[in-house]
Amino acid sequence: MKPRIAIPIPNSRRPSYVWRALPQYERAVRSAGGEPIIIEVKATNSEIAQAVKLCDGVLLPGSPADVDPEKYGAQRHPSTAPADALRDNADELLLQDAYNMRKPVFGICYGLQSLNVWRTGTLDQELSEAVKHEVGRKVARAHKVRLEPQSRLTEILRDAGALPADDERAITVNSSHHQAAEVVGDGLRLVAWCPEDGVKEAVEGTAPDHFVLGVQWHPERTYEDDAASRALFRAFVQAAAEWHAKLASKQQDFESVPREG
Repeated sequence: MKPRIAIPIPNSRRPSYVWRALPQYERAVRSAGGEPIIIEVKATNSEIAQAVKLCDGVLLPGSPADVDPEKYGAQRHPSTAPADALRDNADELLLQDAYNMRKPVFGICYGLQSLNVWRTGTLDQELSEAVKHEVGRKVARAHKVRLEPQSRLTEILRDAGALPADDERAITVNSSHHQAAEVVGDGLRLVAWCPEDGVKEAVEGTAPDHFVLGVQWHPERTYEDDAASRALFRAFVQAAAEWHAKLASKQQDFESVPREG
């Protein structure tokens, strides 16, 4: 059975964005060996909770919305986009289930920001233009990110042979964002950053038994032609498969216990 990956609808108010973006996440998950399960953000809390209960991992996609600054105690910047309350609610429900059950989490762009805020972190609402991070969908190689060598992220890329031979501490990524993590949330740590301006580009969970990874770029857009992008999705889906196998093993152990009477 393929691991089931919960993916919330990226945005509740922009169907054109959803139609364009969502298939990329679905294709990447399928190509990596998983089964995408789309979570309707307009569903009731009970329906969302029931849907994610049947999933083995949570993927939080990008969105044209911005996380509500009130969630991290900040005044709204004039450039901050309107929040998407339904998407925020769905993310919180999915993250709560994932953390309670130790299911793998993979956040992408807005998904990283949503994860960081949920973990009590904050966001930089408008990045400096010294390095242009909001360069759009068509630029596959926008800038470099430096990698923390002792990190799960670096290990994933190294094991997949996806690090450049001339500099194993850096990869080149696409970029389409105007916000980023500022204060990193509880239980997360910074594992990649833009060397030109220090913008935080990736975080991961600090618990060794829980796969939690967030990247500020969009590996779903470059899955077909970029080894690093494929490595991230494959590692996430593999972690979901391992989580499912552990759950099945625990259930078998429980069912094998003799019943009295």
